[in-house]
Amino acid sequence: MKNKRRSLYLHDSNSEPIRLQAYLAHCGVASRRASEKIILEGRVSVNGSVVTELGTKVTSNDKVLVDGKEISLEETKRYVLLYKPAGFVCSQSDEKGRRVALELLKDSYSERLYNVGRLDMFSSGLIIFTNDGDFAAKLSHPSAEIEKEYVVETSMPLPRSLAEDFKRGVRVEGVFYRAKDASEINSHKMRVVLIEGKNREIRRVFENSGAVIRSLTRVRIGSVSVGDLKPGEFRELTQFEIKELLNLCKN
Repeated sequence: MKNKRRSLYLHDSNSEPIRLQAYLAHCGVASRRASEKIILEGRVSVNGSVVTELGTKVTSNDKVLVDGKEISLEETKRYVLLYKPAGFVCSQSDEKGRRVALELLKDSYSERLYNVGRLDMFSSGLIIFTNDGDFAAKLSHPSAEIEKEYVVETSMPLPRSLAEDFKRGVRVEGVFYRAKDASEINSHKMRVVLIEGKNREIRRVFENSGAVIRSLTRVRIGSVSVGDLKPGEFRELTQFEIKELLNLCKN
């Protein structure tokens, strides 16, 4: 597999007490929000005792185990942009045996990476993987209002009013969906820009209008575009791109 990779090494030597969920995120276990769930499920122990309190603080001197395996702070921070092919799920593992996007990175990175946000199994396009919990938390929070741009191709001609309806707002089964921008590229293809990105938002709006989606591809996250990446390829974000993404966050 072709690997378009550029190295970026950022170091974190913080030994001050931090909240347990933040520590797990800094160790690359999962995002901070997902780490909270792991703690509440009783899967974390500190110095031999199971901890389920989210306010617990630890340092790098404490012995922290997740599911019985010791974890530690990772000095090298990774920020990887992957062009996820359709057919892969965005999770650490999948109980149904489906292919996991993270598998495309495992041969190139020893760090424990996790995805920032999601793309459904049948969608393709850009997704960021990192082991930096603060970066992931800031980008993935709804208040960040980071733009995500998609190209949607349909098997039949697009309903003529769909783009304008989506920009004004559409209610589907009691849920209100509105794109920041939407415009036709041609009779079978539309560009859609979302900020909030509710679960399966584009698919539900298109299905509600009778438009059958043939392909759905995320081509931009904030200031980072797909460029010349192809499905299955990845590269590390540059330091400039990381700063630009953080600067775009409104939270």
